[in-house]
Amino acid sequence: MTRQPTFTPPPGARAYPLRTTRGEFAVVDSSPRTEGEVKGVALMVPGFTGSKEDFGLLHEPLGARGYRVVAVDGRGQYESDGPADDETAYAQRELARDVLAQAAALGVPVHLVGHSLGGQIARAAVLLDHSPFLSLTLVSSGPAEISVSQRQRVKLLRDALASMSMEKVWEAIEAMGPPEEVGGPARGLGDQEQLRRRWLGTKPAQLLATGRQLCTEPDRVAELAAVPLPFHVLSGAHDDTWPLAVLDDMAARLSAHRTVVMGAEHSPNADQPLPTARALADFWDSTRAA
Repeated sequence: MTRQPTFTPPPGARAYPLRTTRGEFAVVDSSPRTEGEVKGVALMVPGFTGSKEDFGLLHEPLGARGYRVVAVDGRGQYESDGPADDETAYAQRELARDVLAQAAALGVPVHLVGHSLGGQIARAAVLLDHSPFLSLTLVSSGPAEISVSQRQRVKLLRDALASMSMEKVWEAIEAMGPPEEVGGPARGLGDQEQLRRRWLGTKPAQLLATGRQLCTEPDRVAELAAVPLPFHVLSGAHDDTWPLAVLDDMAARLSAHRTVVMGAEHSPNADQPLPTARALADFWDSTRAA
């Protein structure tokens, strides 16, 4: 399936600010387009340099399976506000509390989904309080710090942000080569102008703080395994952020359902949205039957 060339919400979805006890967060919210009861609500947390639009191709297939999808921009990401130069506002515990507030604002227990960095933030939220959640799916999100090669990439980005404006950093990223080769913030579901706007909307302090988190995150799998929730570890068949063997081992330690999406890399939600949506809905359906 080709990548969606627009940030426009999919048919039947609406974009709005979700009001919570910790402020407003930009969301794209879609309800099932089928008759009958809503099977459940999914809250989706994006990764490093990402946004709610990263889940844009999941809304329709998950809606067809009876699930409401709420994808969110975290604090300081794209269309959610946050301080530009205060890294303490983006401590992982603060971002985890934001997720708990988002879940509370939705008013029902939710299936929590976190992609990459978003998975580690989601994990932190579950470890603070698992009661708002029906399940946790970690999408291309590993047990601890990212791989050596990715730590080097994040360090380069953090060094650039320490001395250059967001605009200048974007120009430097574009000068490095085609988006499909450079990756990172220059590659995604939108066109280059939309990706540029997302980059410029993201707060530098958010990137600096969360980049550090990705490079220093401890292994908290044993803590998570003690939480009484169903777990799902989903990834593409190729990933250089956390090797597949590492994700396989984490799934075994969590006694988690494991899905490997063929033809996908670090973002199966964008690379192969239909099999990704099918795997998510199948997992959620299994928790209803349990």
